[in-house]
Amino acid sequence: MPVSLAETSANPTTLWIAIPMLICFFGLMIGVGFACRKHSANVDGFVLGGRAVGPWLTAFAFGTSYFSAVIFVGYAGQFGWNFGLASTWIGLGNAFIGSLLAWLVLGKRTRVMTQHLGSKTMPDFFEKRYDSKKLKVIASFIVFVFLIPYTASLYNGLSSLFNNVFATPYFVVVLIMAVLTGIYVIFGGYMATAINDFIQGIIMLVGIIAVIASVLTQNGGLNAAVETLGVQAGPEFTSTFGPNPIFLFFVVILTSLGTWGLPQMVGKFYSIKDEGSIKKGTIISTVFAVIVAGGCYFLGGFGKLYASQMIKAGFYNPETGKVLFDKVIPTMLADLSPVIISLIIVLVLAASMSTLSSLVLTSSSTLTLDVIKPLTAKKGEMSEKKSVFTMRIFIVFFIAVSAVIAILKDSIWSDSVFIAQMMGVSWGALAGAFLAPFLYGLYWKKATRASVVASFIFGTGLEIIQLSISVGWIKVQGIPVIEFIFTNSLYSGVFAMVGGLILVPVVSLLSKKTLPENIEEKFACYNK
Repeated sequence: MPVSLAETSANPTTLWIAIPMLICFFGLMIGVGFACRKHSANVDGFVLGGRAVGPWLTAFAFGTSYFSAVIFVGYAGQFGWNFGLASTWIGLGNAFIGSLLAWLVLGKRTRVMTQHLGSKTMPDFFEKRYDSKKLKVIASFIVFVFLIPYTASLYNGLSSLFNNVFATPYFVVVLIMAVLTGIYVIFGGYMATAINDFIQGIIMLVGIIAVIASVLTQNGGLNAAVETLGVQAGPEFTSTFGPNPIFLFFVVILTSLGTWGLPQMVGKFYSIKDEGSIKKGTIISTVFAVIVAGGCYFLGGFGKLYASQMIKAGFYNPETGKVLFDKVIPTMLADLSPVIISLIIVLVLAASMSTLSSLVLTSSSTLTLDVIKPLTAKKGEMSEKKSVFTMRIFIVFFIAVSAVIAILKDSIWSDSVFIAQMMGVSWGALAGAFLAPFLYGLYWKKATRASVVASFIFGTGLEIIQLSISVGWIKVQGIPVIEFIFTNSLYSGVFAMVGGLILVPVVSLLSKKTLPENIEEKFACYNK
C-alpha cells in the first residue's frame, strides 16, 4: 500500500509554524481588500485601478498572474522530470520572451491605444479597434469558456502540498482558497488585487530562493546534486538542451509567447500610470520572472533524484513509465525542515491566489461590460454602481464554477488530465485566438475584421480538438502530421499562435472590404 506524503512529512512542529503564518497571510490579504474599497466604487476603479497603478505594483501583478501553482507544481514537476536541468530554459524563456519582450512590444502601445479608444477589456478593444460589436461578443464567449478550466487548474497544485502538512481533504483546500480570494477581490477590485499581488510576489521571491537552497543542501550542494542526477537519470538530463530539444522548444514558445495574447496579462498594461512607469516595470517584471520562473524550472530539473521516493509512494511506475507529475515537486519537498515546508505552503498559496484573483476579475469584468451591459442597453444605461455590483456577482460565480470543476477533476479526470494539460488547452486557445489580432491591431492599420474572426476560429478550434483528444473523446491516428500537432496541448497551442500570426495578414489582404473605418484616427494616438 503506497505511503502518503502526509504520513511521511506531517509533524506537530510544522503545524505550529504553518498555522500562524497562514493566519497572518489570510488576515493581511483580507485587510488589504477592505482597505481598498474606496478605489472600487466605480467601473474604472474596480477594473483598472483608475489607470493610475505604478510600475512596482503593475510589474508584480504581471509576474504573479503569470506564475502560479500551475508553474511551481504542475509545469516544473512535469518538465523538470522530462528535461532535467534543461527545463531551466523554459523559465528563462518566460523571463525574456514572456516578460521582457512583452513589455517592450506591447506595453506602451497597449496603454496608449486602449486609453485613446476608451477600452477596458480585451473584447472591448476588439470592438473599438475593428468596429464590430460581434467581435466583442465572440471574444467574450472565448474568455468565458477557456478561462474557467485555466482557473480550475490553479487549485490542484495546492492539494498535495497542503496534504503534506495538514492531511486536509482536497475540497476543503479548494473552498478555503476560493472564499479568501473572493473576499478581497469583491471588496477591493483591481487595486486590492495589485497590492496583494505585490505582497504575494515578495513571498514568492523569498520562498523560491529558500526552497532551491534547501533542496541543493539536502543533496550535497549544486555540484554534487548535478553529478548525482547525471548518474541516476542519465547524462542527457544534465546536458544543455536535455533529452528532447524539439519538445523543449515548443514548451518555451507556448509558455512564453502565449502571455502576449492572454487577456488577464495584457490587461495589466491598460492600468499602468504613465510611460515612465512602463520603462521601470519592464525591468522589475523581467528580474522577477528570472528568479521565480527560472528558479521553479531549475528546481524541477532535479526531480529524478527523488525517483525512489516517487516509487515508494506509488506516484511512479518505472515498468510502465507512468508518472503522476503533479506529485514530483511535493515529493521533493516532503523531507525539508518545518520552517521551509511552512514557507512553501504560503508561497504556493500566494502564487495561486494572485493568479486566481486576476483571472476571476478579468472574467467577471468581460462578461459584465462586454455582454450583460450591452444586452441591457435597451432598458436603460446600466449605472456605475449596478455595473460594479454585477461584476461582484460574477466573481462569485466564476470562483464557484472553477472550484466545482477542480473538485470534479480530482475525482473523475484524475488519471487523464494533468495540471499542465488543463492549463495548456486554455492557454493555447486564448493565446491562439487573441495574440495575432491584438498584436496586429496595435501595429498594423490594414488588419481586417474577417482576419480576426479567422484567428478566433482557428485558435479555439485547434484546442477544442486537443481537449477532446486529451480526455479520450476522439482519437487521431494514421496521419503523421495531425498526430504530431496533437501530441500534446503545448504543440497544438504553438500551432494555434503561429497559425494566427500567418492567418491575420493573409486574410486581411483578401478581405479589404472588412477594413475598419477611421483607421487613421485610431492610430493618431501614437503621434501625440
